[in-house]
Amino acid sequence: MAQTSPPGTSSPSNGSGSNGADRDIAELSYEQARDELVRVVNELEQGSTTLEQSLALWERGEALARRCEEWLIGAKARLDAARNAVAG
Repeated sequence: MAQTSPPGTSSPSNGSGSNGADRDIAELSYEQARDELVRVVNELEQGSTTLEQSLALWERGEALARRCEEWLIGAKARLDAARNAVAG
């Protein structure tokens, strides 16, 4: 089973945290969030969406980018802790 919280961090809150979209992002693995972020960016770059759809995609992309960053920060913290344990 995939780990659902970034290593070394607690579950994040993405923006308002009150809607289902934010909760589902909080459950994504790094790879899932990254892949969906790529899809969102590609869709925005096509320019075929309405302004309202583009804004919704942009907001989701921002939340996905935050999720990826949380994972990377958590991974760095784990690596730093492992290095300190070996050195210490």
